[in-house]
Amino acid sequence: MIRRRTSHIVLAAGGTGGHMFPALALMEELLERGHKVTLITDNRGIKYRKLFKGIKIFQVDSASFAGKGPVGKILSIPKIISGVFEARSILKMIGAGAVIGFGGYPSYPTIRAAISLGIPTCLHEQNAVLGKVNRHLAKSVDAVALSFEDTKYVNWHKNKYTAVTGNPVRKEIVDIGDLYYPTLGDDRIFRILVIGGSQGAKIFSEVVPQAVSTLPRASQRRLQITQQCREEDIEAVRDLYADTKIAVELTTFIDDLPTCLRWAHLVIGRAGASTIAELTTAGRPGILVPYPHATDDHQMANAREMISNGAGWIYQNDEFNAKVLAKMLQRMARHPNEVWAAAEESRKIGKPFAANDLADIVERLALVKGDRSVVVVNNISEEIEKKGLKAEK
Repeated sequence: MIRRRTSHIVLAAGGTGGHMFPALALMEELLERGHKVTLITDNRGIKYRKLFKGIKIFQVDSASFAGKGPVGKILSIPKIISGVFEARSILKMIGAGAVIGFGGYPSYPTIRAAISLGIPTCLHEQNAVLGKVNRHLAKSVDAVALSFEDTKYVNWHKNKYTAVTGNPVRKEIVDIGDLYYPTLGDDRIFRILVIGGSQGAKIFSEVVPQAVSTLPRASQRRLQITQQCREEDIEAVRDLYADTKIAVELTTFIDDLPTCLRWAHLVIGRAGASTIAELTTAGRPGILVPYPHATDDHQMANAREMISNGAGWIYQNDEFNAKVLAKMLQRMARHPNEVWAAAEESRKIGKPFAANDLADIVERLALVKGDRSVVVVNNISEEIEKKGLKAEK
């Protein structure tokens, strides 16, 4: 039996699920390897604390310059500086062996604090376009891990170390890729999962029920739909489905995504990094409508690999309407083999070992560059209280 030397790894992630879910998948892998893990996040990331079971969670100040005028940018500076000093105190107190940031402005104070302390650092980029914060930090950290090989704005020559790991997803979703794709024949039920990111998407609440309501009754009876809707849209969506013969489940949040993905034949959704990673890992085809206002149009870039490999279909936001979708669904009903073939292509380009590969990088950084966990404070709870730091477990 090989004994693994353990370390204390810090995850710096916040904001939306697109940053938090990869951090969660890495946490699970690191804990399984016996490492100690701590999460440092912001006021938005703290809302996901129930998912990060069994680890210490700290909240530090952070702020973004994006979309702010000169006065707003100036006012953000004190919060960022405060966040850096808070993070420095936490990292020294717990004896961090390595810090990995998942992009976005909430990760900035912790990564900058780790660099100032000489703690090994790694960045993970979920999208096919290197985000602004990761762009700014890439040359200063020890490693950069990418989800896509063809990631825009990556400077392979100036970074110390760059590797393509893929975007980590939960083990339950990885396991779906090893299962058979659900049988889809002429007389079989066709199951569709509609997702729109953490907040849902209004366009799907309008287009999907309108499209399926125009289908022949026989086609409607074959459909089973689970659809995520924004809370303010859900009753209107329910009314649109009322006159159809479709078995439909509407929800504002999908609690058990792995189960929904397991039975789905097709997914309709945006092209966020987590969505792409989950579809390709599970081996599910998608009709993708990239969010048109995404920074640097990164959702369109995210979808490129799936579309070029025949693993899905893509529509611009202003092209996606009920007539287009209805025609697409009727074609799929007539040619189910096309959907099955797209599922196979999706599975081929998936990166199911992303969490494992990313953990390898972080683990090597912590152990090769020197593990600082030996200086960890014996009674962390007392130290937290003494310093007035905000921590949850």
